[in-house]
Amino acid sequence: MKVLGIIPARGGSKGVPRKNIKLLLGKPLIGWTIEASAASNLTRTILTTDDEEIAQIGKELGADVPFIRPANLATDSSGAIPVIQHALELVEKEDGIIYDAIMMLQPTTPFRTVEDINGSLDLLERTGADSVISVIDVGGHHPARMKYLDGDKLIDPPFCEAYENQPRQELEPMYLRTGAIYLTKREILLQNSLKGNDCRAWIMPEERSVNIDTPIDFEMAEYFGKRL
Repeated sequence: MKVLGIIPARGGSKGVPRKNIKLLLGKPLIGWTIEASAASNLTRTILTTDDEEIAQIGKELGADVPFIRPANLATDSSGAIPVIQHALELVEKEDGIIYDAIMMLQPTTPFRTVEDINGSLDLLERTGADSVISVIDVGGHHPARMKYLDGDKLIDPPFCEAYENQPRQELEPMYLRTGAIYLTKREILLQNSLKGNDCRAWIMPEERSVNIDTPIDFEMAEYFGKRL
């Protein structure tokens, strides 16, 4: 199975300025993902960015940066799917091959491992699914415990607990996407979906599932990173 890894790293970032090259434990954030992907079974991995500085730092860290992403695919409203489709089209023309699947590796979830990448590849091939997405058990933040607000009045949603303060162990486990791995078959991606109809879960532990969007997330990543 030929799988193209794609690391999207645009220059603009509102929550954490220059986030993708900000140092995390002495290493640019993109470096964590570049290193894991390079040691994996991915056929090829490329970095797609609109930013010359990110491209240069990526190259210094060993990344394959075959093009600079156009500005219209690097705005705050740019969706992931057009970015990945654009990269796939250019790389397939360059390589002269058709890839079976694409794995999007967001640098903002830096602690995925080689085993996470390879395990997801094995899961997709073994099951014949449309996709594999990494998730984490929501634990105590279970949706059944959530409320709507009507002014300051708490309103139970239709999916609420059977009774107030129901023990977590009695609730059906639920999972949240981590953002670390989106592995999608080529034909599904070209249908403008990362998921398809048959999506399998790659379950990750909390300490490797930090998703960096804010300065506090960066502090959490430094805390967990020191313990990995």
